[in-house]
Amino acid sequence: MTTAQIDRLLDSDRAWAVVDVETSGFHPGSGRVLSVSAMALDAAGRPEGPRFASLVNADCDPGPVHVHGLTRQRLAAAPRFDEIAPALLEVLDGRVLVAHNAAFDHGFLAAEAERAGVKLPVRQRMCTLALSRRLGIDVPNHKLATLAGYWGVPQRRAHDAEDDTQVLSRVLTHSLLLAAQLGLPLPLIGCDSRTGATRYPPRATTPPCPWRYPGRLNAGQPLVQGMKLAITGTTGEPRTMLVERLTAAGLDVQNSVSRLTSALLCNEPDLGTRKAERARAEGILVLDETTVLRLLDDVRPGEPVARPAPRRAGAPRVVVRGPLHGRRVLVLGGTHPQAAAVRTEIGALGGAAAVNLSAGVTDVILMAGGETDRRLARIREAELPLHRGRVALGITLPAPCADAVEPGYVGKHRSEAAGAGVPVLPRGAVVDLPDEDVWTVNVAWRADALAGGTDVDVVAFLVDADEQVIADEDFVFYNAPVSEHGAVALAADGDSEQSIRIDLGLVPDQHSKIIIAAALGGDATFGALGAVTLSVDGDAATAATSTLDAATTERTMLLAEVYRRDGSWRLRAIGQGYDDGLAELATRHGVAVESS
Repeated sequence: MTTAQIDRLLDSDRAWAVVDVETSGFHPGSGRVLSVSAMALDAAGRPEGPRFASLVNADCDPGPVHVHGLTRQRLAAAPRFDEIAPALLEVLDGRVLVAHNAAFDHGFLAAEAERAGVKLPVRQRMCTLALSRRLGIDVPNHKLATLAGYWGVPQRRAHDAEDDTQVLSRVLTHSLLLAAQLGLPLPLIGCDSRTGATRYPPRATTPPCPWRYPGRLNAGQPLVQGMKLAITGTTGEPRTMLVERLTAAGLDVQNSVSRLTSALLCNEPDLGTRKAERARAEGILVLDETTVLRLLDDVRPGEPVARPAPRRAGAPRVVVRGPLHGRRVLVLGGTHPQAAAVRTEIGALGGAAAVNLSAGVTDVILMAGGETDRRLARIREAELPLHRGRVALGITLPAPCADAVEPGYVGKHRSEAAGAGVPVLPRGAVVDLPDEDVWTVNVAWRADALAGGTDVDVVAFLVDADEQVIADEDFVFYNAPVSEHGAVALAADGDSEQSIRIDLGLVPDQHSKIIIAAALGGDATFGALGAVTLSVDGDAATAATSTLDAATTERTMLLAEVYRRDGSWRLRAIGQGYDDGLAELATRHGVAVESS
């Protein structure tokens, strides 16, 4: 890093606190912090000021010892979180919290701080996982170990909080420099904002029921394992203990009432809650607590949920092997319909259309108005091929854009883009997902789009064969970011990216499809936002990418769907826009939207 480059980064009053936690579980509501490390860095990512590292005695089951190596014996003599909080908060105070999967680390630290009766002094956070995706570097995945290898940073003890912090601090330094060179805004997020970790905590989730759903309960019949029960109103036994007893008996305790609910536990016959009213409307049997507890004495055996057969290894993929295969092309200028038409042609020729100037961009097409784009100076500095004229990269540009700039190109030829072997899906194309359960659909848009006040919400619907949700928990959005049993979850870690994480192994049999969509707030349209990109990432590699444009007036867009077919899961890129808003989109998929 040159002195000039460091000075450019230091021309900011921002400072960083890189953190890492090892935990007993995956959710801050039930898991605990067992180890924490934090390091203060200046604006250029160089160590400065205090640093902190400690084990934490949370007096709990340490969970996955095979991952973090922290046993009860190792933790027995460690201090409690409230004892280490002053030293830890000193490192965090006044700095942007940085972590790899920052929502996870920040959520756990915020939960521990609340238990200790202190306030976490974190106003902003940044996720290096999101930053790495935005940079578009040539890596098969964005795990910390993979990024360390890419940047030449030695990693000695993976899943050791102190070593992971050291590694991440050096990865951050390299990433900050590259972002500055590309002129990419950093994916900062306000921790008290709507998308922060503290305002809308995820719903409490329970493990998936191991018994197949046997149907509704009729009066005079016994309970059967797998029946779905909901609870409303006050209960004699504490709610958490009651849920534990029902779950232990093999019943599936739901957070809401749906058409599949077997029975509702309610001690007040005339209660007017939403659950009670829905149960009466659906003709669902309502039982008091005494009756339910009596029925627990004779719960009939259920049918075990069948383990799905292994999906086909090496499932066929859709790959367009056109002349632009392996090229990632950024389009500057033109109206939205004109730029969208060019991006469509890029996909048809086997290329990938970019929405940001990332390290993976190999070519730039310049149309009318593109000369004023602030990214053009950096494109020239990087000597990227700049294509213009009536025909650019084999694409006939729409008039009058082609006549507004001189023909020809500048710059040097670039090698293929990062992830050149990854299928690029045009609208309507399908790819079979490899035999892996957990997939993340990362949705991104132009990095400076929100500067104009555009609010983007990525949402998901778990639907049946009629493309209708079954229960409230089947609609995942910013105010309810996780579905029943945690099968689908929403994460936001930056101003131009949100992610839908899908655990296919947890998706119930009655759901045949997960639909992923985006909605714009207020009067904003996709004509102003521009294109949206999808990256479908597994644990080891990316399964597919896609760039989708709606037309000028649309405010919502169906992005993709993940669906079952012949024992496999498939992904389809959709790109269908609608002029109405999020409420109308939700209503079309069976969500009961309350009018304000």
